[in-house]
Amino acid sequence: MRVKPDLSFRRLWDISFGFFGVQIAYALQSANISRIFATLGADPHNLSYFWILPPLAGIIVQPIVGALSDRTWNRFGRRIPYLIAGSAIAVAVMCLLPNAASFKGYIHAMWFGLIALMMLDTSINMAMQPFKMLVGDMVNERQKGLAYSIQSFLSNAGSLVGYLFPILFTYIGISNIAAPGVIPDSVIFSFYGGAAILILCTLYSSIRVKEMPPAEFQKFHQISDKELTEKNNFISLLRHAPKVFWTVGLVQFFCWSAFMYMWTYSTGAIADNVWHSTDPASPGYQSAGNWTGVLFAIQAIGSVCWAPLLPLIKNRKAAYSLSLLIGGAGFTLVPFIHNAYLMFLPFFLIGCAWAAILALPFTILTNSISGKNMGAYLGLFNGTICVPQILAALVGGSLLRWLGGSQPVMLGISGILLFAGALCVFAIKETFVHESETERIEKGD
Repeated sequence: MRVKPDLSFRRLWDISFGFFGVQIAYALQSANISRIFATLGADPHNLSYFWILPPLAGIIVQPIVGALSDRTWNRFGRRIPYLIAGSAIAVAVMCLLPNAASFKGYIHAMWFGLIALMMLDTSINMAMQPFKMLVGDMVNERQKGLAYSIQSFLSNAGSLVGYLFPILFTYIGISNIAAPGVIPDSVIFSFYGGAAILILCTLYSSIRVKEMPPAEFQKFHQISDKELTEKNNFISLLRHAPKVFWTVGLVQFFCWSAFMYMWTYSTGAIADNVWHSTDPASPGYQSAGNWTGVLFAIQAIGSVCWAPLLPLIKNRKAAYSLSLLIGGAGFTLVPFIHNAYLMFLPFFLIGCAWAAILALPFTILTNSISGKNMGAYLGLFNGTICVPQILAALVGGSLLRWLGGSQPVMLGISGILLFAGALCVFAIKETFVHESETERIEKGD
């Protein structure tokens, strides 16, 4: 069996570099969407419902994109065409979403924002997934841990930029307050800046990355001509999915539910705990919105610091579980902290969990599936990201009411969810589909 050769660090870097731009867009979305909808007039108890549409769109679109890209071969490549298309749509929506209030004469601002949010999340995921697929396609089993760690590093570096944009624009004099129902210019210009960087990063990766020719890909992944033309429906793929798909998915359920509540309630929690303000029209609430971006940036710094350490821990499951425990501890600290700067500690710890969530599930999964249906399986695996977010969003409002409207306590719930995920890690049993005898010996199997 032919084993994929080791790639240079530069090639591994180029494969994932576009992730930097994509993650800026994702960071702007996750840190500012609740702020945007609260500014447009949404009730805090209903904020979680606005987060249902993005993962709902993702659970439909991602498997389709994955399956189509498995059978796409043209002069642009296999995955690259979808990367370009997703990025182009994301850039357009990023320029429209923060201007939702400007369309009041044509469509209700809230409805426009909902449609734009759904399109933004779908297009970001459409651009993001090809990078994960490229690692599965081009990188051998021994280097996948490093490749996904590089991806995690670039992802968190992009997050850092996206999270800090609003406060940086405020610092240079762009207004952070606006009339009731209008998004501040600091947020609008942040989305414009993120869109520009996303264009540049996408162009870089599209030019620098050369995917394997079909014949070479088939040899490395042991795919016959007959298998290449076979069509498997999603039900069949799920029925024959390796056990790892489901056990990692169980861990994902708790992780993504936890982070859904972080994205939804962090601004309100910080405004309540630190600024003692829950009115979205108040300067205190908008200051809390900026500070949420700073705290999410601290989370990204924690991820950047923790990601290089993950490959050094030989036992992946131990690294995974430890990371989630550290992140869970961070979440449980949030309700008890009332100083803006002391909030740095819990969000730095949360970043350790985020680094593992970005890297380890995909390393474990792609080692267990063949290249033939890599895209389709990664698209289906996106369901383990989307379904938890949908369920968490559906129960979020009721849970918040049960907790007396306390948004800080919702982040404490996130901590409990990560603790549960850390325990479920030990149900995972790693398997390796394409692995040479030498690699098995090196792993001690």
